[in-house]
Amino acid sequence: MSSAYNDTVKVFKAFCDENRLKILEQLRTGEKCACKLLDELHITQPTLSHHMKLLCDADIVQGRKEGKWVHYSINPEGTKRAQKILEQLVTLNNVDEQDENLCGE
Repeated sequence: MSSAYNDTVKVFKAFCDENRLKILEQLRTGEKCACKLLDELHITQPTLSHHMKLLCDADIVQGRKEGKWVHYSINPEGTKRAQKILEQLVTLNNVDEQDENLCGE
């Protein structure tokens, strides 16, 4: 079960930063070269690398190397997995309300 929590933490960590959300917004229009993301976000290359590592580790983004640059895009399989994780966390379990509402009586 610990592994499931690690995956969940990676996904939520990927979404909990303003710069990473801006990166995802840029990638919604299609694949982008790291150089283009740097220009649009006005961040340093090491900062972009840090953010992209977290997004890739969560499988939300995928990268492909072309020459000296990496081109990033949204990973459809990873986003489906992230949606499923969120759905599972916020879906109520079917538990008999009478049993749940008893306070040791």
